[in-house]
Amino acid sequence: MNRMSAFLGRGECGGHVTLLFTVSDEIEDPVEQGSLGAGLCVEDGVEVVAFGEPGEFGLKITFETVQGDRGLYETVLDTLVEEIPDAGDIAWEIGVRLALPVSQGFGMSASGAVAAALAFQRAMGLPHEESLRRSYSIAHRVERRRSTGLGDVTALAAGGVERRLEAGAPYHGPLLRRGPGRAEGWSCATPIVLAWRPDAGKHTSGYIDNPGWKEAISQAGSKQMSTLSEGEWGFTRWGDLLDAANEFARDSGLQGDSSRAELLSSVQAAMGRCGIADEAVAMLCMLGESVAIVPRDVRAGEDWSGSLVVELEGAGLLADKTVVGRVS
Repeated sequence: MNRMSAFLGRGECGGHVTLLFTVSDEIEDPVEQGSLGAGLCVEDGVEVVAFGEPGEFGLKITFETVQGDRGLYETVLDTLVEEIPDAGDIAWEIGVRLALPVSQGFGMSASGAVAAALAFQRAMGLPHEESLRRSYSIAHRVERRRSTGLGDVTALAAGGVERRLEAGAPYHGPLLRRGPGRAEGWSCATPIVLAWRPDAGKHTSGYIDNPGWKEAISQAGSKQMSTLSEGEWGFTRWGDLLDAANEFARDSGLQGDSSRAELLSSVQAAMGRCGIADEAVAMLCMLGESVAIVPRDVRAGEDWSGSLVVELEGAGLLADKTVVGRVS
């Protein structure tokens, strides 16, 4: 491919850690589906670089770090072509760089879908704000079509420490109007350590498509959102979020599933060996087999993340340092 005459665009999107949620998929229209809940948008996520040149439509995908899901990126492009037919007159090639593993509760499918949709549109020279809104709209529908997520895209559209107040896509329709999904976010760039088992976790659809899990999750999530959704949303609510996340993990039954309780215990033991058991808290990431370790004081200055990563890796886990992302 002659790069000088080719289309070229780059998109990136951070990941998202769901701490508590409901399953809202009763309405047939995927634009109306999603979840209420709360979580953390993180800086680490997915970067996609798209190359293209006029020719026979197709997509070549190269994963440059962690292996990803080819079907996700193919579906994103097919959905984009439905809205922007000119994208179907291009022979495409993308390079995908994932900073975190898939199927571990880090929102990599949502992040990858947003980043890819952005990269394709930027390569075509489409306007920034229009491209951004369309990327969120496409990513949400792709997530629902593939049952890989519920509210990650709406959360990412808010950014930071987010709460999702109304279920649905953050943008919709040919005019890309806001909603029906609605979320709010704030950020102090709080440091986070993410830890996970080397093997991939259960697929999200195993929970959100299961009637028993849906009911247990939604009841536990609704209970916590009844208080988290009230009042102003800012750094003074950090303690409320930490408490709600731990209660949700217990009440939903998710903490006891897939050996998550054992994982949480291993992480807490590593925190104890680092001497940070009193100043940090470990929370389960939904729906992976992973944990987010954050400071109890959202604006604490001490950085213990490096020593904790070493301790976690010594215990046989994989770990990474990141921070809460900016408000979108």
